[in-house]
Amino acid sequence: MPTPDLPLEALVDLRRYPLLDPDGAAFAAVVAEAREGLAELGAAELPGFLTEEGLAAVLADAIEVEPLGYRNAGPATAYLALPDQEAPPGHPRRWLGHAAVRAVAWDLFPPSSPLRRLYEWEPMLRFIEQVLDRGTLYRYADPLGGLNLASMGAGDELQWHFDQTDFVVSLAVRDADDGGDFEVVPRIRTADDERYDEVAAVLGGDRSRVVTLGLTPGTLLVFEGRHSLHRVSPIGGATTRLIGLLGYDTAPGTMSSDLLKQLRYGRTEPVAR
Repeated sequence: MPTPDLPLEALVDLRRYPLLDPDGAAFAAVVAEAREGLAELGAAELPGFLTEEGLAAVLADAIEVEPLGYRNAGPATAYLALPDQEAPPGHPRRWLGHAAVRAVAWDLFPPSSPLRRLYEWEPMLRFIEQVLDRGTLYRYADPLGGLNLASMGAGDELQWHFDQTDFVVSLAVRDADDGGDFEVVPRIRTADDERYDEVAAVLGGDRSRVVTLGLTPGTLLVFEGRHSLHRVSPIGGATTRLIGLLGYDTAPGTMSSDLLKQLRYGRTEPVAR
């Protein structure tokens, strides 16, 4: 049986990802390779980030808290906003897809949770900080949104969309039996050019630029999704897809809006302990 109280040093493959030696050559090489992935695809994949024992502990923890999550499902746009009814028919800002996911909020993870302990571990924060190279990083102040477990079952999916944040850090915990692929169209828009024609083509079914990232369990992903269109393909089978979402920002005190919290967690305040 996996033990949820493994020391943090046993969760991460520190030979491959030497988080405890930030001044060493091996650490610098890992960071440099990750930054290359961000520059090329907007995504840094770090496979085998968790040890076999660490993945087993994180999975056991995820299975335990998964039933506590709140499920939100319904139509959603590619821009995570209401459809723009002033845009012409067929415009990407009027497009609607389907989104369905169950989210476990940070306050529902016990202090002994391996995933929570990893998120709150200082060497983990400093490693992500170096990979992103955006200056000092901070964990979210939001007691619900800082750490999430995203669970998706049969029929669930996340529509094609752009993120409203500059980056997302995720940890693959378990694959679904079928589907659940993380598909990306890298750098399809820029800060100065929305490239609506190219976005519309993808939304219409053009897959010529789609890249599928192989997020096998134990993989850490640092993803810049503001300018890369992406989705999670429909899930099939009885096994839920489990992903840990680790919230960091370049400014301290980050909080989600009450509207976002109500939609994502079905509440706006942490549970009383």
